[in-house]
Amino acid sequence: MRIVFFGTPDFAVPSLQVLLASDDQVVGVVCQPDRPAGRGQHLSAPPVKVVAVQAGVPVLQPDKVRTAAFLDALRQWAPDLIVVAAYGRILPKPVLDLPPHGCINVHASLLPKYRGAAPIQWAMLRGEVETGVTIMQMNEGMDTGDIRLQRATPIGADETYGVLQARLAVLGAEALRAALTSLKAGTLRACRNATPT
Repeated sequence: MRIVFFGTPDFAVPSLQVLLASDDQVVGVVCQPDRPAGRGQHLSAPPVKVVAVQAGVPVLQPDKVRTAAFLDALRQWAPDLIVVAAYGRILPKPVLDLPPHGCINVHASLLPKYRGAAPIQWAMLRGEVETGVTIMQMNEGMDTGDIRLQRATPIGADETYGVLQARLAVLGAEALRAALTSLKAGTLRACRNATPT
């Protein structure tokens, strides 16, 4: 398949690496613009961009995803599927509807719990003993699409946010690999809807 990947921070890197190592073709990457960082506030590329550039994959960093120019650029890549992992912006319907297989998201919680931003932080702050990752089909809502696949993991009593985030990033990449295998085999089905009850 021709895949376009949307992602920005470290959490998204393992998922991109899984795609780059697969038989599918990553035809483009979309991430947030470079931002000032560090003491000198020099422009710094997002981790996903660094990996994409090293792999020779074209990168787009739009300020806005709701423009005709961005949608035209995306159409040029002709994706069969869009994969999203911690991109940082809500995708509009024209983007969601563009690929034949739609858009799937690697989300760092066991949906429908902890939708939206900061799911790892909320799980830790609320004393959860278990969390995980969800591969979901994206729609126009905030993490409300059909759940395709989930993987759970315990939260260690002394586990820090950084350690848990790194583990969930790897678990998310593994779940993504499994979801893509099922998608190509025609066996990836919705197990339930992520809309809270």
